[in-house]
Amino acid sequence: MPAVLRPYHPSDQPGLYRVCLATGDAGRDAASLYRDPELLGHVYAGPYPVADPGLTWVVVDEGGVGGYVVATADTPAFDDWLEARWWPVLRERYPRRADPGDGTRDHVLVDVVHDHPRIDVPAGFPAHLHIDLLPHLQGQGWGRRLVGTLADALRARGVPGLHLGVSAQNTGAIAFYERIGLRVHESYDWGHRMVLPLG
Repeated sequence: MPAVLRPYHPSDQPGLYRVCLATGDAGRDAASLYRDPELLGHVYAGPYPVADPGLTWVVVDEGGVGGYVVATADTPAFDDWLEARWWPVLRERYPRRADPGDGTRDHVLVDVVHDHPRIDVPAGFPAHLHIDLLPHLQGQGWGRRLVGTLADALRARGVPGLHLGVSAQNTGAIAFYERIGLRVHESYDWGHRMVLPLG
């Protein structure tokens, strides 16, 4: 089965989470870093198609979901929704825990669940996204198509621009974003905030 890009369906959620984990260490496989394989997806992928339906697409081949883009058109409203609807359930499921000292990072993400900072939104770029592709689908134009499909949908809603955060260690992703027109807006200890005008 050749790979296809299509809108997200709720049955894709396990595949979404699998890809999120397989790319969750600055683009590398993060499976060894988390005891709970769903935790990364709960934070960085799962809420988007629930909070802002119509802004998630997947790339699917014979192996199932191999890539995705998830997004929201209105980051402040998304943060409000997370606080009201998403984090309370996860806070009950994942009580705070100490660092077990074994190199796993579950405790770091649990702290994010309990103390999730509001996203710093650059003026004029209210939308934000996360995009991930498994290695076997990279370099084939799928990333460009995913972002292009999302950008068209955001333009149709009148959204003027989007932003994303990227780890400074993920040099391949930074180069890809620059090739498709994003630019660094601000740099932090953890990486960069990049922006793309949609007008």
